[in-house]
This record gives sequence, structure tokens and C-alpha cells, in this order.
Amino acid sequence: MNYQYSAEFAREMDEKDALSHFRDRFLFPKVNGKDAIYLCGNSLGLQPKSAKDYIAKELTNWAEMGVDGHFHGEDAWFFAKQKSKPALAEIVGAHEHEVVAMNNLSVNLHLLMVSFYQPTKERYKIIVEAGAFPSDQYMLETQVKFHGLDPEEAIIELKPRDGEHTLRTEDILAEIRKQGDSLAMVNMAGLQYYTGQVFDMKAITTVAHEVGAYAGFDLAHAAGNAPLSLHDWDVDFATWCSYKYLNSGPGNVSGVFIHERFAERPDLNRFAGWWGHDQDLRFKMEKGFIPMHGADGWQLSNSDIIGLAVHQASLDIFQEAGFANLRRKSEQLTAYLTYLIEEISGNSGVLEIITPKNPAERGCQLSLLIHRGGKAVFDEWYKYGVVGDWRNPNVIRLAPTPLYNSFLDVFRFAQILEQSLKKFA
Repeated sequence: MNYQYSAEFAREMDEKDALSHFRDRFLFPKVNGKDAIYLCGNSLGLQPKSAKDYIAKELTNWAEMGVDGHFHGEDAWFFAKQKSKPALAEIVGAHEHEVVAMNNLSVNLHLLMVSFYQPTKERYKIIVEAGAFPSDQYMLETQVKFHGLDPEEAIIELKPRDGEHTLRTEDILAEIRKQGDSLAMVNMAGLQYYTGQVFDMKAITTVAHEVGAYAGFDLAHAAGNAPLSLHDWDVDFATWCSYKYLNSGPGNVSGVFIHERFAERPDLNRFAGWWGHDQDLRFKMEKGFIPMHGADGWQLSNSDIIGLAVHQASLDIFQEAGFANLRRKSEQLTAYLTYLIEEISGNSGVLEIITPKNPAERGCQLSLLIHRGGKAVFDEWYKYGVVGDWRNPNVIRLAPTPLYNSFLDVFRFAQILEQSLKKFA
């Protein structure tokens, strides 16, 4: 497509966009009294306008039925998690019994490592990308220590080659093969939060299995953003949050994927809870844990009904829009943003896009390395309404999110970018 730096082109693209009306289903924050140019869905998605209605419905159920709401009414709370399964299965490429919404991401990753990180004297190493999100680093460090191992020896951190910002797939696969029989688990991001790189999860999983290791992924920045086929890729496990691209509210419920080959593995180590127990036997209140089929068998506690209500408000929009349609728009929006940044910044030396150019290797996030001006550049953009995300030491992340961002949003950002470059060039 021949992109143009003009308001007319942006408006024409928006008029052709079959998804443009979904923008009106979200609430935009304001900066200096005007709607923000919100390019921060990679950190916190916008609130669906319908969220209040979904919450109000559950408050009414609680008010009118009290404890009977668990088993009565069209949305009985006992079965609340079933509603999210169709959308989650579509978003991550799974069967419905392989996914469940529960807990928070860090809790879930710890729970999953109880099952999938069982180090032995010979096989104990973990591969992760260098510079993983801090929570992942802390989880891996403490899991390794819990087993009496030294993180410096057990955790293998993969760094890009000198002079490069992202990892090459061949280097990841080579390291997996190199570690071989000593490797217990690959546990990487699906989409690297700092650079925006989407890893080749299918290839990584295949080679991890070749050497006898498990493969799991943190999909915090991938779920609802990048195409995923976890079942077909044969991924062992994954987890994600719902408050970024899934627009379900700050700190809201996480989700997990566990491949169906583990569905009938009651012998697999896990930390159990009442809500993971066979629901047909649950209220017999007896000893002896019998896990539910599939991912449901990893649940611990009763559902957060209010949180799930907001989650469902967003998931219903996803199903209405269709993820394939969202992905097509995402590729166009991100390509347009790329074009404008490169067109305007030119040889100024202020900005460098470090996210891969290949659409298959990125979602909608672009990470911009700031070579001059530092955080002052980011602060300048905010003055004019751009809400992005600053990450130390010198990266700005921008995410044109297809559900609620427009081509005109991207054009308006470009105007602000051009203005700021005159100040920092």
C-alpha cells in the first residue's frame, strides 16, 4: 500500500475501515481537556463503555438473589468461567477445555511451574530471553532457588548479537540444542515487552520437545494482539493478563492454556484448590483431590464475578469484531505508523525503531529508541495529548490498537512527532 502523510489519506482509510465503529464502544481519557491520542494499549487497554452494564447486572444478581446467585439465574456464578472460554480459545488458538480465566498472571506462572518445572540433577536449566519483564525474572529466580539451585547456573538468558536489538530465531534454537539433556524448560515471552518482537513459538516448542524439555510462554503482550495457535504449535503451557489488549481493567483476571495432552494427568504435580476439584463432587466436601478435565483442573478459588463481568464485556466485543479482522487492521495501522515515523524522522538521528519490520515478527507495538532528548521527548508528546509508554533507559512504546485506534490518530501523532523533532533535532 502507498501510504501518504496527509489527513485526507488517514480519513479515507478510516472511512474504508469496517471496524471503525468499534472505536465508539470505548472511553478515551483526556489530556488537557481533550480526548487523548491513546497509543498505550500495550500497557492498559481502554474501558469498554459496556463494562458498567456488565458489572451492574452482577450487582443486581447479588442484590436480588444473594447466595442463590451461585446456582440460579441465567448467569449462575458457579458456571461463570464457562462464558469466557469460546473467546479465549479463539484468541490464543486452543480448544475450550485447554483454557480458563483465573487468578493473576504471576500467580498463574508460579502455579504452572509447579507442574512443568521439575528439575533433576541432570535436567534443571531454563532458557529465557535476556531483559525479560521483571516479574518473569523474579519468578524464575525464586522458583530455581526453591529447588535449591543457583539461578546463575540454572537460568540461561539469551541476548541479541552485538549491534542488534532482537533475537534471531536460529540463535534461540541453537541454544536449546546446545543445552540439550540439561534443559528442563523454555519459558520465554511470546512477545517481548521492551522490543515488541514476537518469537517463533512454534519453532521454539518443536526444538524444546526434541531435547526433552517443556515449552511455555508468557503472553501478556501477545494475547489479543498477535496471532496465536497454541494447540497446533504443541505448546505445553502459557499464561497471560487481560488488562492490556484484552481491555478488562487494571489488574483483572489472567488466563491459562494447558495443552490437552495433560488433561488426564492427575499424577502431574500441581498446587490444588477447591475450584479445580471435580465440580460434580465438589460439594461433597471430601478429602482426595480429583482434578477437573483440562485447564480447569488447575483452578484454585471461587471466581471473581465482578472481574469476570468486565472481562466478558471486552471478550464479547472481540468475538463481534473477529480476531482475523482485527489482525488485518493492526498490520495496516502499524505499517502506517512505521511509514510516518521513518518519513518524518528521516536522518535526524533522534529515533530508531527497534521492533522487527516483518509483520509476522511483531504485533501492533512499535518500540522507539531515543538517541537524543531522552524522556523529554516523551514528555513533549504528552503535552500535546499522546499517551504512550516510557521504559528505561530510553525506549518509548507506542501501540496503535485496532479495536479503538484510527488512522487519523496515527496521523495526528505524526504531526506532533514532526513538531517535536524541530525542538530536539
